[in-house]
Parts: sequence; structure tokens; C-alpha cells
Amino acid sequence: MLMSLNKSELASAIAAKAGLTKSDSEAALNALQEVLVESLGKGEAVKITGLLSVERVERAARTGRNPRTGEEIQIPAGYGVKISAGSLLKKAVSA
Repeated sequence: MLMSLNKSELASAIAAKAGLTKSDSEAALNALQEVLVESLGKGEAVKITGLLSVERVERAARTGRNPRTGEEIQIPAGYGVKISAGSLLKKAVSA
């Protein structure tokens, strides 16, 4: 069975590992979230060596298809987010 941590559970786990209060770890998570959003919004990549890198990528305009009607539609150019796992994460999931 696949398990996942929500933000509150992650804050509790970080607090326990780092010897912080839960409110301090929640504040740190909120700050990380703000930095990621602001940096990606400016087109800056965020890299945490060994853990992950997050960057904004351009997506070209393309032709798609409406799955309900089969009608072709034009999808405008835009941006997406690319997240790459670092070596520590890759080792953790392959063990």
C-alpha cells in the first residue's frame, strides 16, 4: 500500500528530526513554498544538491484533441514545472 505524508504530517516529522517545534517547522515549510513559487515565477531554478531540482520549462504551442468529442484544439504555449530527483532520492527508492 502506498503511503503519503500531507503537509501537517511532514511538518511534524521535520520537527521531530530537527528538534524544532511543530510551528517552527511549519513556518520553515511555508517559507520554502514561498521561495519556490517566487523563484519559479521569475524563471529561476531551485536546486537542493543531492535531493532535487525544480525548474520552470517552456511548453510550445501544439495541437491537441478533445477526449470527449475527438475535435482538434489548439493548446497555447505556456510554462510547466520540471522536478528532477537528486542522487539521495534515487538511492532511497532503489534500495
